[in-house]
Parts: sequence; C-alpha cells; structure tokens
Amino acid sequence: MRYTVDKADAGQRLDQFVTQQIKKASRAQVREAIDSGQITINQQPMKPSYKLRPGDVVDFPQIGARQQQQTPEQSDLDILYQDEHLAAINKPPGMVTHPAKGHWDGTLTAALLAKFSQLSDIGGASRPGIVHRLDRDTSGVLVIAKHNEAHEALTQQFADRSTEKEYFAIVANCPDRDRDMINEPIGPHPRYRERMSIVRDDPTAKEAQTFYEVAERFDGFAVFKVMPKTGRTHQIRVHLAHIKHPVLCDRAYGSRARITLGELARTDDEQIILSRTALHARRLKITHPVTGEPLEFEAPMPEDLHSTLVVLRKYRSV
Repeated sequence: MRYTVDKADAGQRLDQFVTQQIKKASRAQVREAIDSGQITINQQPMKPSYKLRPGDVVDFPQIGARQQQQTPEQSDLDILYQDEHLAAINKPPGMVTHPAKGHWDGTLTAALLAKFSQLSDIGGASRPGIVHRLDRDTSGVLVIAKHNEAHEALTQQFADRSTEKEYFAIVANCPDRDRDMINEPIGPHPRYRERMSIVRDDPTAKEAQTFYEVAERFDGFAVFKVMPKTGRTHQIRVHLAHIKHPVLCDRAYGSRARITLGELARTDDEQIILSRTALHARRLKITHPVTGEPLEFEAPMPEDLHSTLVVLRKYRSV
C-alpha cells in the first residue's frame, strides 16, 4: 500500500499513522514492520518516531490483513472512458471495490482483472488498479490505473485535492438553507470499529470539508448536490448525518435500511422502493496523468435512485 501524506496527517508519528491506516494490525506488528524496513518513507527506512511531513510517500504491506491473489471474474463493467493509461468505471451499487472481510468474491478488482490485460500493482495483489474507492452501496464514477506511473500521478492528485468530485444524494428531512459548508474533523468511532464519527480535539481526527447544495426539496426529504473538498472515509455520510440529514437508507449512519412505497405515499403498500445508500458519485474531474489534459467523467443516474425520485415527486412534492 502507498499513501502520500497531506497537511492533515503531517506531524504524526510514523507508527501511529500506519496503525490508523491498517486497522487489522496491532501496534507490535506495525513496529516490527518498521524496524525490519518493510515500511519506508520516500523509499527509505525510518524510525517509528519519525514525524510525517506533507508530501512524504509511505509504503507499507497490508499487515494483519488477509492477502489474497484475486481470481478474475467476468462481469459487465460499465466503462465510461479508457485509454492505455487509465479507465473510468461506473461502479454499480452492491459491488465491493476490493476484497475485505466477508467480501472476497464479486469485487470490482476481480472484474477488472478479467477485463484488462494490464493494471497497476502499487496497491498490492488484492487491489490491482485501485487508486481510490467507493463504499459498497455507493454507485458512480471510479478511476483505475493501468500502470504504476499513472497510479502515482492520480494518487498525487487526490492527495493534493486537485480533483473535482460531485455526488448526488437523497437525504432525510428538508433543510432550512440552500447551501452550506460542513467543516468538521472525522476520525474512528469510539465504539463501533467499522464506523467513523465527528471527533474534535483528538489526534487521530483529520480535517474534513464537505460543501452541499440543495437541488430539490420534498416533504420530509431533499436531494443534495455534494462536493467533498477532502476524501475521508465515509466523509459525506458522516457529515450529512451530523447536520441531521442522513443519506436515505444508510444502515450505519441513518435510521432505516430500506424505504417502502407506503412510507412515501402514506399508505400500507410494503413494496420496497430503495434498499441501499442513496449516494451516487455523479461526476469526477481529473488531469490526465500522462498528457496533462483535463478529463471529466459523468455517470448516469442509477435506476433505483431515479425510481425513488419519481415516487418522491409524485407523493412528496412541496
């Protein structure tokens, strides 16, 4: 795994930083890996107490995690763009980006291996081509790298925040303002290992900014256009839940796992309208890692979110 240090991570000790990144590893495992030279800064071994600086490149193995060579699996990938350096994929909801606990098959990486003859290997055997990720239930634009030079250049763009990302979200509750910037630090949840939370005055927290704009209002719901300025884990979901507008059907940060026609139409109809997080990575703008030309990708609205909008417009218009 490779990570380029940004301003938010600068000043942390190397051992503390790596322990945060590899949640399955113990402190002892991390320290042993640093002392043995498996973990490097700018390709040089360092002491566990080394203080990170902006721009440092940290390379480390997936300590404590199951390393599995992915088996190619045929899948109908929706390719928005590709050339010899990169590809932009419209990831469907329900597909895990790369192998993780409980999700070893049916991943995007397995489909990528079946589709492309060459992918970057900086992320290791379980993450071929993966530069960034989307949560399992989040659909939309995801860029992959076909070789390491492109991977490093794209990773740097995300670290520098020079990319432009726009998400579509259906949220609970109708807001009293048209737009706002959420500026709250995000860190690991104090009780639930798989979640993140707003944590202030905590050295493990990282700055996070999310700008949102109301695109459409309904009785009890709204559509947001969301532009995250940083890229923290679960950032949009945590931030929107924090301002009392959780993403619809968000099992971790919302109040319901699914929504029925009856709930929206105020009837007894139990037909399920939506059963996954109503979040879609609609647009991504990057700079081509080799040519330097601007590239912009847009993923069409998924059918399930479109259907939910149709029902909201019919029964919950204001």
